[in-house]
Amino acid sequence: MGERSNTMSELDQYDYDLPEGLIAQYPLADRSAARLMVVDRGSARLEHHHVFDLPDLLNPEDCLVINDSKVVPARLLGYRRQTGGRWEGLFVERDSRGIWRVLGKTRGKLVAGERVVLVNTMGQDDIELEIIARLPDKTWAVRPCSSEEPFTILDRVGRVPLPPYIRKGEMRPEDRRTYQTIYARHPGSVAAPTAGLHFTERLFHRLIDRGIAICRVTLHVGLGTFQPIKVESLDQHVMHKEWACLRPETVETIESRRRAGGRVIAVGTTSMRVLETAARDGELRPFSGETDLFIRPPFQFHAVDALMTNFHLPRSTLLVLVRTFGGDALMRRAYEEAISERYRFFSYGDAMLIL
Repeated sequence: MGERSNTMSELDQYDYDLPEGLIAQYPLADRSAARLMVVDRGSARLEHHHVFDLPDLLNPEDCLVINDSKVVPARLLGYRRQTGGRWEGLFVERDSRGIWRVLGKTRGKLVAGERVVLVNTMGQDDIELEIIARLPDKTWAVRPCSSEEPFTILDRVGRVPLPPYIRKGEMRPEDRRTYQTIYARHPGSVAAPTAGLHFTERLFHRLIDRGIAICRVTLHVGLGTFQPIKVESLDQHVMHKEWACLRPETVETIESRRRAGGRVIAVGTTSMRVLETAARDGELRPFSGETDLFIRPPFQFHAVDALMTNFHLPRSTLLVLVRTFGGDALMRRAYEEAISERYRFFSYGDAMLIL
């Protein structure tokens, strides 16, 4: 790291040193065997459990809220038809006209009208993309030379978009299964809602048998998840918009559980952002649309009582969210203890439950 000035910026407060060996490169064979640090905000106590202990840590009246967005194999590899130069991209979305928006990089200058040949997972040349224009956010508008549905194409040519800290982003065949929650339903994310990676069918059955309600929301994780905070002040950071949905039946279940004295436990920061977006005025209501909610101090929480989440990157919006919800001093101590106890960090790592 380079030298820092004597004046600590607001963002510097969200930095910490993590031994590289604690960054999980693979998930555990049993997802629910991951460690679970339980952080009690009331008593400021830290306890060490496993994810499979969750049914005993929650109350029968509680409600778990999961994000059922599905990761699409959005990472694209190919070459420029005109020059043969290597091209790498990331599918972001498709509009109503069938135009794709992709993040792409290559040597040299890409120009409108060029074509990129995508290489499928078998190493064979597949469909071509026609470059249309560079967009203001530095992504590209491209047109696939195929009438197939985009997710059909991506299933054939795309790779799982692993973050760069996992094996430098290189997918293995098993990542198609392991970098996906077992309850994923709606395709649209370019990164997994990682707190949900810990759940198994057996664990869900145990939670339901205990009486705990499981509700679904949807938030399609977008490019913003890869963007570190680059400004010195949090109020200068611009969040990318992501599509989210909170359905009326989920609101009804949450409200009935709360009336019975139960707690709302968000599984992951994405679930929390959906719920708090839908409750900005203090009352939880159905929601469908884009959200750019950045949860940072000071923030008044209206919808969520507890949060299950993984351990997040330094200087990230996710770490800011967790410290805002859990309390700054307590979360600092929790992260210090997680490092000293050699918890596994980031997407394939362990988790914490903030009560």
